[in-house]
Amino acid sequence: MNIKKDDKVIVLSGKDKGKTGIVKVADPKNRKVVVEGVNVATKHQAPRRQGEEGGIIKVEIPMYVSKVQLVCPKCGKPTRVGHKVNDGEKVRVCRKCGEEI
Repeated sequence: MNIKKDDKVIVLSGKDKGKTGIVKVADPKNRKVVVEGVNVATKHQAPRRQGEEGGIIKVEIPMYVSKVQLVCPKCGKPTRVGHKVNDGEKVRVCRKCGEEI
């Protein structure tokens, strides 16, 4: 999976198509990511402790990683991710401008 935590991504499909956000959680096992401010659902939550209030809260739910694309921090364009080996270390590379991510 080429998307990692704290990457800036753009949503490619779904109700939030075109929105950008920062990846909060990356789950490579299930191939899902949680993006800040995107794919928000309402959840009815009961109070858990005495004195705590329940109510309707908004929660960001995971979405498939194939629905998002990385935005290059250097050129600012959505791009696919390439890989290159530098000094025995594998690094991610922007396919548009060629810079390391």
